[in-house]
Amino acid sequence: MSYKTPDLQQRQREAAAAKKAMLEKFRLAAQDPDLAKRRAERVVVHEARLARISEREAARKAREAELAAQAAREAELAAKAKREAEEAAERARRAAEEAAARKAAEEAEAAAALAAEQKAERDARYAARKAAKKVRRRGY
Repeated sequence: MSYKTPDLQQRQREAAAAKKAMLEKFRLAAQDPDLAKRRAERVVVHEARLARISEREAARKAREAELAAQAAREAELAAKAKREAEEAAERARRAAEEAAARKAAEEAEAAAALAAEQKAERDARYAARKAAKKVRRRGY
């Protein structure tokens, strides 16, 4: 028996039949109800995933907003505490200045009183010397 190679027309018919069989296979697969059901399930899962993502995003934004508000409150309290500390420091500085001024005034008064007392003693000694000199000159 001799082997006959198929001629061109035979090969074209076989190729067309193979293409037609493949196309029919894909059409049947596309019309498969299980495939449509799986696609629908995937769509539902995808939509649920998107919903969860949006919920997480909203919760994250709410947390960030709460943290920002809390940070603003803490900054306000810190600023208030700083102002109060500055005011207390200013009051303490003024009180210290007033105390120092009173002390300086008292020291000045004490120095003036001491100077007046020393001058009075000096004047008394001078007057006593003059009187003694007068007594020595006159003899009485």
